Amino acid sequence: MPDLTAPASPPPGRRRPTILDVAAAAGVSKGLVSKVLSGAAGPSAATTQRVLAVAERMGYRKDRTATLLAQRRTRLIGVTILPSNVYHGELAEEIQAMVDAAGYETVLGAITATHDERRSIETLIDFRCEALLLLGPTMPEVELAPLVEGVPTVCVGRPLDLPGVDVVRADDKQGIAEVVDHLVSLGHQHIAHVDGGTGHIAAVRRRAYRAAMRRHGLEAVVLPGGLTERQGAAALEHLPSGAGITAIVAFNDRTALGLLEALESRGIRVPDDMSVTGFDDSLMARHPRMALTTVSQSPIEQARLAVQAAIDRLNGDIEGRREIVLPTRLVVRGSTGPAR
Repeated sequence: MPDLTAPASPPPGRRRPTILDVAAAAGVSKGLVSKVLSGAAGPSAATTQRVLAVAERMGYRKDRTATLLAQRRTRLIGVTILPSNVYHGELAEEIQAMVDAAGYETVLGAITATHDERRSIETLIDFRCEALLLLGPTMPEVELAPLVEGVPTVCVGRPLDLPGVDVVRADDKQGIAEVVDHLVSLGHQHIAHVDGGTGHIAAVRRRAYRAAMRRHGLEAVVLPGGLTERQGAAALEHLPSGAGITAIVAFNDRTALGLLEALESRGIRVPDDMSVTGFDDSLMARHPRMALTTVSQSPIEQARLAVQAAIDRLNGDIEGRREIVLPTRLVVRGSTGPAR
């Protein structure tokens, strides 16, 4: 019988103890230690207690990676994310919480100027992620389809029609329509839209703005914009003079914040002289200084449903393609007011 009162931990600087070390110190076989650590039936209560005590004193940590590889599982869910997008950050935070609760881990694939969306997805697949969550992907469907073929994939935030790819998104059309309705109710008749560039979501929101303006019998004015504060501020340069614009519907919160700063620098008061709205209800929009009227996309619910869809797909609980569209919610703050 080995001396269980002697220090079992290896001296500082030595390698991490293995299952073989635990077996030798406890005087049992490797297979028996494996059964004890995995909670399998067989070992007696006394043996189980002895092995666990030795493992704890040795500082043994189960090699989770090796175990998962032996099971041909990684339990990794890859998430593409645009680091500069504050809303993506909030979504990723909620996704992490949901993934943790489900017993999986996340791997973030950052999309940057030097690491595009294709490369990000390929990297996540190379890391053997079992499923992918794509946050607002911008790639054309024809390019995305072969890339994710055979990999359980959930698209978050964008309508996408690909076999086997599930979609969880907010109702962009409803959100934009509610913004326009809100501004019209305040007496605004000349309302411009700063668009989000060439992406798919930008096109959906641009069409929704035009449709809402037609419904109210108003003329649509679309200003070229983008995704960032800088592009939002630059859009102000395209505001037609003499058009009497009193309200602007921005593509997202970031472009709206850029507009707010540009308007302030010109001495144009918000909302006294110009009302401004965003889309996302990000942390920046909630800041008291910004107090931005915007649209909430229910990020917690989107994250929960996206993670659940991915796990259902991994478990074989989904047949065909599933699309979940969540209602949006208008959040009115201090950046909108009655038309002058």
